[in-house]
Amino acid sequence: MMQLDLALIWAGLLAFAVLAYVVLDGFDLGVGILFPFMPGETQRDEMMNSVAPVWDGNETWLVLGGGALFAAFPLAYAIIMPALYAPVIALLLGLVFRGVAFEFRWKTQRGKFLWDGAFAAGSTIAAFAQGLALGALVQGIPVAGRAYAGGWWDWLTPFSVLTGVSLVAGYALLGATWLIYKTQGPTQQRAYRFANFAGGATLAAIGLVSLWTPFLSDVFMQRWFSWPRILLVATVPALVALAAYVLFNGLRRRQELSPFLASLALFVLCFVGLVISFFPYLVPTSVTLWEAAAPPSSLGFLFAGAAFLIPVILAYTAYSYWVFRGKIEQGGGGYH
Repeated sequence: MMQLDLALIWAGLLAFAVLAYVVLDGFDLGVGILFPFMPGETQRDEMMNSVAPVWDGNETWLVLGGGALFAAFPLAYAIIMPALYAPVIALLLGLVFRGVAFEFRWKTQRGKFLWDGAFAAGSTIAAFAQGLALGALVQGIPVAGRAYAGGWWDWLTPFSVLTGVSLVAGYALLGATWLIYKTQGPTQQRAYRFANFAGGATLAAIGLVSLWTPFLSDVFMQRWFSWPRILLVATVPALVALAAYVLFNGLRRRQELSPFLASLALFVLCFVGLVISFFPYLVPTSVTLWEAAAPPSSLGFLFAGAAFLIPVILAYTAYSYWVFRGKIEQGGGGYH
């Protein structure tokens, strides 16, 4: 009887949780990033109302991903967290500020501009911190004796700053295309302009990061440019080009759904590229997923819980999006 590779299964679940967080919470962070550039209080209210029913549910996947890393891959967690304390703390503080802003900006008129700023700044800081953490992980975390061997500032490099800026641009694109899909009138028209600018910035960032990444490690270079493997992995940049065409063609034709789907496709394809570069490492290029995994008995126990929990999360997420489908009313009431 074939035995299940629980470490590999949990790596897949962790990857799914991270991807779900990025594509779901990405667009509502993007709405916050674009918030200061939308003139008029009515348009800003529409922006916030477009994500108000789903933003907190989207962050469930961040909790699930962090919990899965801690429980299923404790060695990777013990190495990665000390290396990324600063960007992770910045991420959490950013999410706290934007969460509080959701509640408080509707309760005051005199101080509303402060909570507008908190919403925008919290969203931008959270996105940039995620990019910093990703860049630090990709460029490599020094490991010695199964522990982090680097310094406090190792996460701050030109490459990690580039990935931070890239993720801000990418989330802004997701946010703009989400607004195209969910709003109408002046808000939607301005979102089209946002999407064109953010789309160009995102594609430029994808190109820069993709060209830089193989030079960070011989392993990455082999994954992307060894023969005949290059024939297989070349499908990823080809599909990125196709998604970019669909995005800008949809924007030019003033379509509403296709730009958002194309933006999501860009993120999924970038994630596939990361998997190609990383697998089977959880800490590139030092610790594999099998070396980092908890004992099989623990993985089996956790899997039993995940088999119940993940379908429940998927079900209520799908239900919430179904209930709040359709366009946001122009000049509608505040978030409650």
